[in-house]
Amino acid sequence: MVVNSKNTLRLLSLPILWMGIVQLVFGLLSLLVFQDGIAETFLSLCLLMISCSLLLTLTLRKTNLKEVSFRDALMFATLTWFLTGVLGSLPIMHVTQVSFTDAVFESLSALTTTGATILTGLDAMPPSFLMYRQFLQWMGGLGVVIFVVAVLPMLNVGGMRLLKAETPGPIKNEKLSPRIASTAHYLWIIYLLITVLCAFAYYCAGMNSFDAIAHSFSTVSTGGFSTHDASLGFFNNKLLLWISNIFMLLGAVSFALHYKVINIYSPRLYWRDEETRWFLLLVLSLSLILSCYIYQQHTYQSFADALTFATFSVISFITSTGFGAADLSAWPHATAMFLVFCGYLGGCAGSTAGGNKIIRNVITFKVMRNEMRQMVHPHAVLTLRYQKGAVDDEVKNAVMAFMSIAAASTLIMTLILMATGLDFWSSFTAVAACINVLGPGFDQVGSNFIPVSDVGTWVLSFTMILGRLEYFTVLALFVPAFWRY
Repeated sequence: MVVNSKNTLRLLSLPILWMGIVQLVFGLLSLLVFQDGIAETFLSLCLLMISCSLLLTLTLRKTNLKEVSFRDALMFATLTWFLTGVLGSLPIMHVTQVSFTDAVFESLSALTTTGATILTGLDAMPPSFLMYRQFLQWMGGLGVVIFVVAVLPMLNVGGMRLLKAETPGPIKNEKLSPRIASTAHYLWIIYLLITVLCAFAYYCAGMNSFDAIAHSFSTVSTGGFSTHDASLGFFNNKLLLWISNIFMLLGAVSFALHYKVINIYSPRLYWRDEETRWFLLLVLSLSLILSCYIYQQHTYQSFADALTFATFSVISFITSTGFGAADLSAWPHATAMFLVFCGYLGGCAGSTAGGNKIIRNVITFKVMRNEMRQMVHPHAVLTLRYQKGAVDDEVKNAVMAFMSIAAASTLIMTLILMATGLDFWSSFTAVAACINVLGPGFDQVGSNFIPVSDVGTWVLSFTMILGRLEYFTVLALFVPAFWRY
């Protein structure tokens, strides 16, 4: 069955409508709360988007959304990210006067929770625009597709297909509720609860209410945008860094697991979950290694400072948040590659974090371990186990294919970016930042992505969508068989 273009267009009217509502909300905030003079921009774009959505809905009102196929879901998931990226860029382009290319990059960076930026002078920008930019990250954290599944019970039949196309991780059949719409609702409730707790903690630690809410959006979504050019370093408050560590970790743990813990009041489930256990052990080990190294290199005078900034940096990179609190260019050169490595490890499947995901790293390690054991004991029958159960060959093959595509994509995108004029290290770290939806790069892209050419910016914009949808959803559209019966 080929892609049903009418189904896809009808579905796309929903994120268009949602983006129109977002523009309306921020237009009203600008007009009534912040009074910063940009309400007209948001409100005019609101009318345009809502009108387009209603036009599509009326034109395709007879479309039967009960017949959503998996191909429709793949097409919808990919186009939703591109479309919302374009729509989200319009206020950015009007308020900051940047080019369309740069505005789309900034918008996609927010929505995919990458956190790479081409903007400077954030401290002087209108507050409603800064909050809009932060909210795009929070909205993109769980995904616009999951939002669509949550608000439209009529998608129950095709809902699981949409959820699978959107949800990161190699194992996607777990549901919190027999009804897909209810599953999405539970995810959003947990997401909102953790965000509120994060904002409250930031406020109690010294942030004003505006910064507390804004940074809670980008912390829990592991996005990393800030309302200040200096990111969290602006506040010069170590307590804020440790609070951020806690909520970045919560954002990088499976939200389905959060729901189970809250539902049966058992925090022990975090440690019993193999992926989360490995994730926490890796964070602890990598933080201690980096702390000892930068202290031994006299980057900080006290071990307490070294531990604070090393732990914050490791968590910021491994969760793909990308917050900044220290001048990493002043750290020893080896730390840059160390942090990039952390970014590739990633958080847990089913979370807002990017990277390869810990579950894939664990399975890959176990595959390699079994292969080495097989060489020593050629006749042994070795079973790959995860969470005390045997891992299907289908999952194992998907993980190994993912790892291969991740490596190949990094190489290809780096070569393309180098062809635009960037040096190798800048190109590699820029691609690593975007493909892992991480944010910060090094060298020429250490502060922002302004040095990247227009062609390179579009390449990185595509790379962000590729990384956010974990390769297969996007790459499937380029397979000729996808378009045939």
